Amino acid sequence: MTLGMRTERVRGHLDLLLLEILSAGPGHGYAVITVLRERSGGLLDLTEGAVYPALHRLEDQGLLTSDWQSFAGRRRRIYAMAPAGANAPQAQRREWRLLVSAVDAVLAPGHGTSRASAVGA
Repeated sequence: MTLGMRTERVRGHLDLLLLEILSAGPGHGYAVITVLRERSGGLLDLTEGAVYPALHRLEDQGLLTSDWQSFAGRRRRIYAMAPAGANAPQAQRREWRLLVSAVDAVLAPGHGTSRASAVGA
């Protein structure tokens, strides 16, 4: 049984994860996927089909840049933070913490019973 997180659960927060990884330095797509898997202890084992569209979207938004480079006889697209993306990880981290806090508040023990009965009344 795999303990990996389903892609659809991560998709809304994938931009933050990719920006965070690339804020440490440029990398090609597969390297980004590998870092994501390693840092998450294998829980975030996302496919190229999930990560590459997100990288392209971030590039289209001007947060990343990319350039083709040759390495060991193969061409790889190397992604890097664009100047406009420099502050994006911090801003998205703040949004993430607010979301986690709100979800934790909803899931906190004791809140569900009184709220549910009030909604059903």
